[in-house]
Amino acid sequence: MRPSAVRLLNILVPIKRAVDYAVKIRVNPEQTGIDLNVKHSMNPFDEIAVEEAVRIRERLKDAVKSIKVVTIGPPKSAETLRTALAMGADSAVHVEIPESAPSPEPLGVAKTLKALIERQKEGVDVVILGKQAIDDDAGQTGQMLAGLMGWSQATFASKVEVNPEQKVANITREIDGGLEELRCKLPVIITTDLRQVQLLNEPRYASLPNIMKAKKKPVEKLTAAELGVDITPRLETIKVTEPPKRVGGGKVANVDELLAKLKEAGITGKRA
Repeated sequence: MRPSAVRLLNILVPIKRAVDYAVKIRVNPEQTGIDLNVKHSMNPFDEIAVEEAVRIRERLKDAVKSIKVVTIGPPKSAETLRTALAMGADSAVHVEIPESAPSPEPLGVAKTLKALIERQKEGVDVVILGKQAIDDDAGQTGQMLAGLMGWSQATFASKVEVNPEQKVANITREIDGGLEELRCKLPVIITTDLRQVQLLNEPRYASLPNIMKAKKKPVEKLTAAELGVDITPRLETIKVTEPPKRVGGGKVANVDELLAKLKEAGITGKRA
């Protein structure tokens, strides 16, 4: 009896367009959120995820059939998809929302990704996404998606090794006490950490030829309604304000002056 052929891997990488990490965040005049009229770019943790997907293909070569990126966002998010395509992804899906619509919450994103995965005729074996987005810092989407799909999950990954023949992924992840090694059965949800940059890979810059090639790669446009998902936020932001400005400190010449300043401020010591 001839052995069955090893199934080629299909990798899905969700990414997000966020305010660029180098931009100083300011609250908008209406105090309903932050000022979005600034430079945007791909969420840095998602950049690491795209890079890792491309590195997996470079290591496994023909064992990886496709790398698909997906984003949920306004029309301008198409630029972020093109960046990922220029880095090495094969195709993209844009779940478009109106420019004025609020960003979907992690549960809404996870449900959308679940619906998208179920539409893939050839299936999805590995989902790699950033551990969190730098705008809301929720860090929940990957875990929620794994729960909805009933798949293996490995969060805060710093090293990923996929074995398509054994249909497992060996993952090293960050924990409080150091590093933990996991073996997960495929399909698997993986979230990437910044340590992956330090130990393994720094996201590559897209070359001009690859940027030009990315313009010809397919981008499928969908809506949440077409996927049968309601991404209306469940939470309402009442008000956003900046933290109070820090007051500058002062210097004292000696301990007696320090004690006098503390006494003036109403701070007194107690005997042990």
